[in-house]
Amino acid sequence: MDFALNQQQESIRDAILKICARFDDAYWLEKDRAGGFPHEFYDAMAQAGWLGICIPEEYGGAGLGIMEAAIMMRAISESGAGMSGASAIHMNVFGLNPVVVFGDDAQRARMLPGIVEGREKACFGVTEPNTGLNTTQLKTRAVRKGDRYVVNGQKVWISTAQVAHKILLLARTTPLEEVKNPTHGLSLFYADFNRDQIAVHEIEKMGRKAIDSNELFITDFEIPVEDRIGEEGRGFEYILHGMNPERVLIAAEAVGLGKLALERAAAYAKQRIVFNRPIGQNQAIQHPLAKNWIDLEAAWLMTMSAAWQYDQGLPCGPAANAAKYLAGEAGFDACQQAVMTHGGFGYAKEYHVERYLREVMIPRIAPISPQLILSFIGEKVLGLPKSY
Repeated sequence: MDFALNQQQESIRDAILKICARFDDAYWLEKDRAGGFPHEFYDAMAQAGWLGICIPEEYGGAGLGIMEAAIMMRAISESGAGMSGASAIHMNVFGLNPVVVFGDDAQRARMLPGIVEGREKACFGVTEPNTGLNTTQLKTRAVRKGDRYVVNGQKVWISTAQVAHKILLLARTTPLEEVKNPTHGLSLFYADFNRDQIAVHEIEKMGRKAIDSNELFITDFEIPVEDRIGEEGRGFEYILHGMNPERVLIAAEAVGLGKLALERAAAYAKQRIVFNRPIGQNQAIQHPLAKNWIDLEAAWLMTMSAAWQYDQGLPCGPAANAAKYLAGEAGFDACQQAVMTHGGFGYAKEYHVERYLREVMIPRIAPISPQLILSFIGEKVLGLPKSY
């Protein structure tokens, strides 16, 4: 396999960077200070047709793969937009993969064009406050009553719920004690975000203020049966078609942010003069930055490998998790080293690297912790006993 960008992929990267150039450091610094969803950036990406990069052409998308989407998301993050820019469109790019794969023709025709055209924003409702990464133990309950389901429960760390029109929701339709396997009995829905039945409480957080994170309180939320994706009880299986691509894309975003931080650090090290010499001449500065480059390059190759495996229809769980792990760690190390390279000025907002360090914590922690990835690899790849 050849992971050098082909002509089409290079044109995608260049087109994305051209759009991103309209939103400079000052734009993202203000978003970081004041918050507020970056509607201008989102609209620019929608008008250029990039929100549907992975959506089939018959529904208005570009019909490209996760590899092309990863190239796009890296370019956004690396442009200076960081996680604030990437997260603005992240859900639109990967989130509806379960609809593409498991929805029927009528659902795809009804659900996909709004996302592609930017008329609708969606959020992803899986994580719960009392279950965390233990997805099979979800407590949110969907009970069928005639031609609709009635949902009650809580979700947490739901991005863009303040601006979402739709929600991709995973809920338990069969009680846990009534299923043979805990992965059974979960169902997936793509429904209108009814704010009369879903209370949204924003979570104040460390970084990425432009993209809201929220806790949802769901009370008697009614979802028509036709908004259920695929068969009842198979939602966990379906959601994996969103989770593995998400790991690939967030890995690409972490690499992009790490590369951005490394570029800023190297530029500063060349022009910052201390003791009558540029600090970049000192190996104590030079070697950590060189290692950052090596680690980021390795993480990018793993990300491309995982994307290729997904696009080829191969089992990509180990590769997607490995990519996310490597990129999360490499991105974090690069952002931290960028702050340290700047010394005291790394703590100043005008140099931006402190923002990168705050934002890179997202791909390091989410959507799955590095520790759980190691447990997954230990069990599923190495055949070791389950450790949790």
